Amino acid sequence: MNERIEYLRKESFETAPSVSIERAVLTTEFYKSNEGKYPVPILRAKNFYNLCEKKTIYIGDRELIVGERGPRPKAVSTFPELNCHTAEDFEILNSRPMTRYTVAQEDISTYSEYVVPYWKGRTLRDRIFSNLPEEWLDLYEGGCFTEFMEQRAPGHTALDGTIYRTGLLDLKAGIACTMKNLDWINDPHATEKNEELQAMDIACDAVILFAERHAALAEKMSEETADSKRRAELLKIADVCRHVPAHAPRDFHEAVQTYWFTHLGTITELNGWDAMSPGHFDQHLAPFYEKGIREGTLDREKAKEILSCFWIKVNNTPAPPKVGVTAAESGTYNDFTQINLGGVTEDGTNGVSEVSYLMLDVLDELQLLQPQAGVHISTKTPERFLRHACRIMRRGSGYPSAFNSDAVVMEQLGMGKRVEDAYTGGTSGCIETGSFGKEAYILHGYLNVPKILELVLNNGTDPLTGKKIGIASGDPLEFRDFDDLYRAFEKQLAHVVNVKIRTDNYIQRMFARHAPAPYLSVLIHDCIENGKDYYDGGARYNTDYIQCCGIGTVTDSLSVLKRHVFEDGSVSMNSLLEALRDNWKGHEELRQFVWNRTPFFGNDDEYADSIMQRVYGSLLDTIDGKRSPKGSTYHVNMLSTTCHIYFGKKLGATPNGRFAHVPESDGTSPSHGADRRGPTAVVKSLSKMNQVKSGGTLLNQRFLPSVLEGEGGLEKMARLIRTYFNLGGHHIQFNVVDTETLRKAQKHPDEYRGLLVRVAGYSDYFVDLDDHHQEEIIARTAHESF
Repeated sequence: MNERIEYLRKESFETAPSVSIERAVLTTEFYKSNEGKYPVPILRAKNFYNLCEKKTIYIGDRELIVGERGPRPKAVSTFPELNCHTAEDFEILNSRPMTRYTVAQEDISTYSEYVVPYWKGRTLRDRIFSNLPEEWLDLYEGGCFTEFMEQRAPGHTALDGTIYRTGLLDLKAGIACTMKNLDWINDPHATEKNEELQAMDIACDAVILFAERHAALAEKMSEETADSKRRAELLKIADVCRHVPAHAPRDFHEAVQTYWFTHLGTITELNGWDAMSPGHFDQHLAPFYEKGIREGTLDREKAKEILSCFWIKVNNTPAPPKVGVTAAESGTYNDFTQINLGGVTEDGTNGVSEVSYLMLDVLDELQLLQPQAGVHISTKTPERFLRHACRIMRRGSGYPSAFNSDAVVMEQLGMGKRVEDAYTGGTSGCIETGSFGKEAYILHGYLNVPKILELVLNNGTDPLTGKKIGIASGDPLEFRDFDDLYRAFEKQLAHVVNVKIRTDNYIQRMFARHAPAPYLSVLIHDCIENGKDYYDGGARYNTDYIQCCGIGTVTDSLSVLKRHVFEDGSVSMNSLLEALRDNWKGHEELRQFVWNRTPFFGNDDEYADSIMQRVYGSLLDTIDGKRSPKGSTYHVNMLSTTCHIYFGKKLGATPNGRFAHVPESDGTSPSHGADRRGPTAVVKSLSKMNQVKSGGTLLNQRFLPSVLEGEGGLEKMARLIRTYFNLGGHHIQFNVVDTETLRKAQKHPDEYRGLLVRVAGYSDYFVDLDDHHQEEIIARTAHESF
């Protein structure tokens, strides 16, 4: 790490995240003057242009890659047109103990007096919630599911290589061509297409202007500095910003800056969940790197310096904070920008290059919160690359995670995508599969599968509130056998999913009608050709994911019911239900019996694993292929992020011996403490889940550092990954840390400020997590051997 990067890293690490109201004020001013004057897509594009024209431009000392989301590093914008923060929200963000966002009191006053009054009742969130059915609200408030689009705009989006070959001026020419060829006689949607295409054209101009404003500032700064070296750097920055993204990049520096302006444009236009990702960034940059090395205009250290500057820029963009009751929850600053490394190329050959190794080295050296990186391992991936990644994994930061590139391709082919589009696809967000640059894949929130079983055991009533939120699926005391109970579970599951999808489809249409994303649409294939927005089915592929949580908890609970209640009769349904109502208090002997005498998922036990397969099959049957306004687009993800902690709070005691309100199992991981036969047994259990039928699965594993010491430990780690992927696994990630270290960090947080741990599909600073999240990580089984 050279002096420049040390300086920039220290600045980024030590700068406290803050809220900037600049975007909110500019948007409010614009809407006050212009709402109703233009069709919605053009209104949105003109607002975006207004932001790019007027927002503060920042170029920091020693920077080589330029541009910030807000007026300064780590200043987060708000999006009042979608959801408007209140003064109370800001006070909570200003004072909460974890993941605090500082908000100036003057800004809170301005927001309360100017921004909030205009947007009250006008925000998209207000419009949506004013028209939601009561049955959806009951299930939502009961913790049966969540909804991403009530807090942020939809979209897990990653780019392909188009922006490195095509400038925005070229894309504008394509827009003009499509407009010229509109069929105004036979196409009933020509007017809407024309409006959207006009909006796309304006959005391109907006980002070109944004880049030119950086060029102008760099030139001005070059005139004011007495440092000749910095003057030359600023003039180079100005030259880069004059050229990209209006034109395709010419060299490595311009290619990185091209992506960064593109990224900033998408997260200025809307606050999509998650942030934009560059996709196979190493593959996109490799030709520029090789050209620079060949021509002598670039060397490895200079390329590493530019990449490090980019890495720090991403770390300077914390996630936009939430509104309402969720503002009080300690979440994460991570905005889930994921970089795919390795994998395969468009023709299916090995995608690893020298840039892949460079990015791993930058990741390891900087040890920053974001961006997150995942290594994509195929049968064609060199062993050297996997070993290099494993050396970084065992440092304990949770980065990089590992993905099965061959499975990711198969998942996309199973959804009907072209082979070449599947090869260039990958994962974004946490673990979600998509076709990069060609797909709008929308996440609709999490489904609490153990809660659905709880409703079955209470005939549709939520035992935590006494309110009837599900359907009457039968008195559990009258179930004659396990199949009776399971049919009731499938009936309750179908009801909850149908309620969720009906409302998800309504919310999707609200975004398509009221909050289109013309700039994002420019970047995704076929939106221009179709004259349709990213949110309105314009992309080549459209996918809607529901993330299913708690497979370990629900499997183990069903295993208890099947074995002990219905098969051997050692436990009566009545006594088990009584123990659950009492949260196991006074029933410890029974709790120990079910905990120690039941086959549990994660131990390569056919009894438990067959139940997991049955539940997984029910989820696929209930969700996969369900219709949205864009077609049969719904698919299953097996992912919880940190929602297994929230869902655990909304869940009473469960039959597997779990107490009320503690976390349920995460992702596809076994229940906490239930995996007793080591990591090999865990991956063998998971291999029985046909993961290529999903859009991604997440597996957490935790090791004591001593297990992975030396070359022998490295070999075992690499072999575990290869074995799991050969068995069809989608993803695996590791925490390599002992409990003693985590307890010390709890007691002395200032001494462990840089301790990164793997939380879900991302890493976070351990001391930034709240008590619930810290304890959940500590509770994960720490494997002492393979």
